[in-house]
Amino acid sequence: MIAFNEALNIMINSARTLGTETIDYKKSVGRVLAVDINSDINMPPFDKSAMDGYACRKQDLLNELEVIELIPAGVYPSKTVGENQCSKIMTGAPVPKGADTVIMVEHTEEVGENLIIYKKDKSKTNICYLAEDVKDGDIVLNKGTIIKAKHIPVLAAVGAIEILCYKTPTLAIVSTGDELVEPTIKPEPSQIRNSNAYQMYAQAEEIGINIQYIGIAADTIESTDKYLKKAMENADIIIMSGAVSMGDFDFVPIVLKESGIDIHFHGVQTKPGKKTVFGTNNNKWFIGVPGNPVSSFVQFEMLIKPLIYKIMGADFKQPIYKLPMAENFTRKKGFRRAFEPIIITESGEIKQIDYHGSAHINALSYAEGLMIIKEGITELKKGDLVDVRPI
Repeated sequence: MIAFNEALNIMINSARTLGTETIDYKKSVGRVLAVDINSDINMPPFDKSAMDGYACRKQDLLNELEVIELIPAGVYPSKTVGENQCSKIMTGAPVPKGADTVIMVEHTEEVGENLIIYKKDKSKTNICYLAEDVKDGDIVLNKGTIIKAKHIPVLAAVGAIEILCYKTPTLAIVSTGDELVEPTIKPEPSQIRNSNAYQMYAQAEEIGINIQYIGIAADTIESTDKYLKKAMENADIIIMSGAVSMGDFDFVPIVLKESGIDIHFHGVQTKPGKKTVFGTNNNKWFIGVPGNPVSSFVQFEMLIKPLIYKIMGADFKQPIYKLPMAENFTRKKGFRRAFEPIIITESGEIKQIDYHGSAHINALSYAEGLMIIKEGITELKKGDLVDVRPI
């Protein structure tokens, strides 16, 4: 059994990208950039007005100003602003030559035909200057960026309509266990519905990768091997849920080894999910996770998700926040890293929720995050800061 950080490093270091492809920027959310994106223009492309108002010379603010033209957005000024002159200007329109200030229209008063006065003593410049945001040739998005909705207007603004991204892997999910039935079937005594396969399916969908659900393997070596081979046909990453411990019917580690898969570890010092298995072979990645749904959820979030993103070409940064405890916390043993479901109170403190262990699937539906209790820690006091991973 190895420490969590060691397991994470082994998985990350095993990753490689699967090539690149060019895609339409409008369909790129969730993909990872394979190149830097450079701007082909200055932004702003000219000195532009930050508001509706009048463009004038700052030195003339206290004088009566003659309005010499109207400048709508999208129209280049035809006149130069001179002494005691101004041009009425709309937000986003180019500032005319001679002007160095835009005064707000609500701070002016018309005193005659094409004549205004400024009712304040001074004004901000209210001009967005040429290239103050981005210069032609600047990098606007870095290689390795996971594209989100906020990046789409940046791509559009610099004309990056066809972008080179890393290819996404295909993930196959196999469940194991004679006790499992599909959610469409009402379980008989001794049976349970298969929930964690669809849980991990949804977790993978949130990333945006290709997913295959292979089905439920029976608790035999032959069936486990059959479903593994089927998963390997088209998938790059194979997750097998259940049958990873040391019981009489826990065949996943055996089948992986017999299939020539190099097992890098079997057992991680985490709670839940200590019997997690990881191996590689022929540019494929294999993960066996415990069958309890909280275990599979936690291992997917904390270990599998960083691996997937690394294969996609990105360094996934776990969103971790330090928040104070709302109450005291104790545990008997501290040799494993624990991930406990919590809620966040209105005062910004974290509080444990009713949690009965790794089979308590309902606990996750109410949780807002996972409290991370590091190795060696058995006690936390009210007010102590602890790492929290939102979920």
